[in-house]
Amino acid sequence: VSMHNKPSDVWVSFLGNVYDLTSVVSSQSRELESDGSSLVFPLIKCAGTDISHWFDETTGDIKKYVDPIKNMKTYYIPQGRFVHVPPAEPVSDWDNSFEVPWWKDATLKVGKLSASTRSLRVKNVLTGHE
Repeated sequence: VSMHNKPSDVWVSFLGNVYDLTSVVSSQSRELESDGSSLVFPLIKCAGTDISHWFDETTGDIKKYVDPIKNMKTYYIPQGRFVHVPPAEPVSDWDNSFEVPWWKDATLKVGKLSASTRSLRVKNVLTGHE
């Protein structure tokens, strides 16, 4: 996972699974926040790392909290808003045309994390080379 840490090759792991978000980043790279920042920036910034701390383990959704000022339940996103997360305030220009958010899209899942890594020795039985 750690080798996939470039804007053109974005993989992340969370809740024990590995996801290839390259297609999400490339398709959403033009979508901007109201302040001009890109919604893919938090994903690119954390590419190649584990982002399990963004998610609730029981629901598999992004963590939520009650905003003490607005007294409303909202997404807990200290790293900044990212693709498929609704804005905190109601807006008319938010594109919600996607069917499934990327963190629940099974087609982006490339595998599971290993609990421990193992060394492998590959031997060609025809030539005897290792």
